[in-house]
Amino acid sequence: MTAMKKIVFLIALTVLAFTGCATQQRAEKREQMRKAVAEAVAKRQLHIDIMSMNTMRYGARTVSPDFFLELRGDTLHSYLPYLGQAHQAPMLTPSQGLNFETTVQALRESRPKSHLTRIEMDVRTIEDFYQYVVELFDTGKTCIHVTSMHRDPISFDGELIPEP
Repeated sequence: MTAMKKIVFLIALTVLAFTGCATQQRAEKREQMRKAVAEAVAKRQLHIDIMSMNTMRYGARTVSPDFFLELRGDTLHSYLPYLGQAHQAPMLTPSQGLNFETTVQALRESRPKSHLTRIEMDVRTIEDFYQYVVELFDTGKTCIHVTSMHRDPISFDGELIPEP
């Protein structure tokens, strides 16, 4: 019976050792991502891959993996799907989705919580005026809220892709 107790004790020690290593690795990854998020915000170099959208009229939808939002300095590149209602017909050829590249007119950054950075951007295209609110968590997860003068609001869930 004592041999059995020794084996159980050794197995328990082994499991605890592996659990401790895994916990340390997760903590290191979280810290690396927190630093990557802080660096991306400081440089204003964000690339966010979109995973899902939340519409006002049609609920939540998963999107294909090729949609993104990118901020490079004072330029916003929006390649996002749109599902909602336009309140005014566009004067020019209507775009498909929220697909454009333009200069950010106003950018406000705040840190409302210790683990959350909020970036508000005002942009204007030929068709409309938009406000993008990017809520960026230290884990790299993001929520993007887009409001427009002529369209229903929409939001997106995504993840920051850190620069190598």
